Amino acid sequence: MAEANGNGLDGAPLRVAALGDIHVREGQDPGPLRALFAEIAQSADVLVLAGDLTDTGSPKEAELLAEQLRAASLPLIGVLGNHDYECGKVDEVKHILCNAGLKLLDGSSCEVNGVGFVGVKGFPGGFGARMLGAFGEPAIKTFVSESIAEAMQLENAMRTVKTGRSLVVLHYAPVPETVEGEPREIYPFLGSSRLAETIDRFEVDAIVHGHAHRGSYEGRTPRGCPVYNVAWAIPKPTGRPYALLEI
Repeated sequence: MAEANGNGLDGAPLRVAALGDIHVREGQDPGPLRALFAEIAQSADVLVLAGDLTDTGSPKEAELLAEQLRAASLPLIGVLGNHDYECGKVDEVKHILCNAGLKLLDGSSCEVNGVGFVGVKGFPGGFGARMLGAFGEPAIKTFVSESIAEAMQLENAMRTVKTGRSLVVLHYAPVPETVEGEPREIYPFLGSSRLAETIDRFEVDAIVHGHAHRGSYEGRTPRGCPVYNVAWAIPKPTGRPYALLEI
């Protein structure tokens, strides 16, 4: 990735609305979400969804969300979250959401108006010197291997981005600052520094993630890249469930 400064040298700033942890479930009133997407379409150029799009990962929940997404009149980009895997129907969920126009990033990238979007779901593992290491029982090694594999997918995807401006989309947190407010005992299950270590090898404008419903809105990677927790419940400068960023 070329150096990115978000100053519009590659074009006008792209307005990105970012939102995570929608948790669409059966039986809920679709009206508020439809109205929110319509509102976002008036103020943003792209909508980014940072995982946990459904509550249990059922195809029915995915269809309910797809109905709302089809009404959104702007590009849609996102990643899945842990809840989207719960029912074991993730391939069906992906198919439904992609048919509704959502570009799902799973170790992949895309470009909108000169801005590169790259993403993975991510995985837990802990932060800094307290990251879990691949030592001991096979189950621990398998857990850490999954965390490393997600970081490697992210790195491979980032190498494909050729634009001067870029946004990384995750579900799990890459830094501890944006999970502050959650019980400290569950920090290792909310994200992993391996994600930030990977991202900091590149020049990136911003990172968005979800998952930590009681976390904090803003943090930075060790190299200084801004990180935004855009989970629905997190208070944001917009005063709305979504963040609005200019890239």
